[in-house]
Amino acid sequence: MTVMKVLPCGDAALLIEVDDVADVLALSDAVRTAELPEVLDVVPAARTVLLVTVPGTDLGALRRSVLGLPVRSVPNAIGGETVEIEVVYDGPDLAEVGRITGLGETGVVEAHTAQAWRVAFGGFAPGFAYLSDGDPRLAVQRRAEPRTTVPAGAVGLAGEFSGVYPRTSPGGWQLIGRTEAVLWDADRDPPALLRPGVWVQFVQVTP
Repeated sequence: MTVMKVLPCGDAALLIEVDDVADVLALSDAVRTAELPEVLDVVPAARTVLLVTVPGTDLGALRRSVLGLPVRSVPNAIGGETVEIEVVYDGPDLAEVGRITGLGETGVVEAHTAQAWRVAFGGFAPGFAYLSDGDPRLAVQRRAEPRTTVPAGAVGLAGEFSGVYPRTSPGGWQLIGRTEAVLWDADRDPPALLRPGVWVQFVQVTP
C-alpha cells in the first residue's frame, strides 16, 4: 500500500487520497473489514475513498485508526459475492478493439470472459459501475468522438475499465457487446446490481 493522504471533508467525513484503483480497493476492503463503529459509509472513487462518519466523530482519532489498518493489495484475489452477466458480443466497436489490441474479435471476447472483474466504484449514472482487475490487454482509449446515444445494456471498455450502461445515454466507451441485465431498479433492495467490492463474471451467450 502506498502512502495515504488523509484529509477532513467537512465535519463528519474523511477523504483519503491514494495512488491508483488497486489502492482504493485495498483500502476500502480494510476499512470494511475493520468495522469501525464511527464509519457509516465507505465511498470509493478512482483515486480516493470517502469515509462518511457519525456526526461528532473525532476525525483525528479516526485518521490515526485508518493509518494503522493493515492495508494490502491482493490482485485478482476473488472472494465474496460474484454476479454473472450474460453478454451477446456483437458490439459496434468489437472489430476495432480486436484490431487495436491485436487480439481479434474472438480474442477480445475470450479475454473479457476469462477472468472476473471487480466493481471498483460507481459513477456517471445510477447503477453504472467501473469494473477493474480485468485482462490488461483490453485497456483501450475511449472513442475519439463519443456517441450521442448508447443503448441501455451496452457493454464497453475504456482505459483499464469495463462497464455496462444502465440506461440510454451519450457515451464514449468502446462497445463490444450487450446484456439484458437490469443494472438499476429503484424497487430492488439494493437498487444497484453491481456495488463496490462485488465481482462480475461476464458470460458469452448467443443472441
